[in-house]
Amino acid sequence: MGRRVEVPALPKRIVSLVPSQSELLCDLGLDTEVIGITKFCVHPDHWRKSKTIIGGTKKFRFDVIDSLKPDLIIGNKEENYLDGVSKLEKKYPVWMSDIFNLKDALNMIAAVGQIAGKSKMANSICTQLNQDFSMLPLPKKGKALYLIWKDPYMVAGSNTFIDEMMKIAGFENLISDERYPELNLADMMALEPEFVLLSSEPFPFKEKHIIELKEKLPNAKILLVDGEIFSWYGTRLLKAREYLEKI
Repeated sequence: MGRRVEVPALPKRIVSLVPSQSELLCDLGLDTEVIGITKFCVHPDHWRKSKTIIGGTKKFRFDVIDSLKPDLIIGNKEENYLDGVSKLEKKYPVWMSDIFNLKDALNMIAAVGQIAGKSKMANSICTQLNQDFSMLPLPKKGKALYLIWKDPYMVAGSNTFIDEMMKIAGFENLISDERYPELNLADMMALEPEFVLLSSEPFPFKEKHIIELKEKLPNAKILLVDGEIFSWYGTRLLKAREYLEKI
């Protein structure tokens, strides 16, 4: 991202702006150091009661953050917003990740561990993930669409972490456009997917949505999938191999 961030001392008051990175911070043993998280940081569950909620990932409550007096804020380029990050970095060290693939995720885990004085634990997590993913990708399953939103339908395209996880799982992403383009039902029908993966987040797809799509895509296998496995790039990845092998 072309930024330089200085963290002059071991951080003792950390604010996390990203759910998957909040979970990582917890798994690194930083329960005391993390003081603020977003309303979308659902793992670990008890942090939602014990930590201060600083707003959403794209709408920060600056007065709350200021009251916490953080000595480190951790965010992500895609999940957070430029104006908010620009405002925060005038007052605090704001370390940002920018993640497109598994290598980026492992680099992020190692870097956060180093910054927070938890390198040994972070390196252990990276070692385990390297072992888990050494046997992947899985055998090819077929051509797929990965839906993240409804009304309008939005899909995960290339140059995304979801696209990387689809490849690892053995799916060929039919969407070559970058990021998250919109599709209508006619577009989907024309693509003739063998699989349609309905993510549990950010839109909470349910069984009823399988029925709706099956009418238009009778030849596709339509599956509800765990969005956290496909899009979270912290320690949630430790659960990925087993899940992807079963899907």
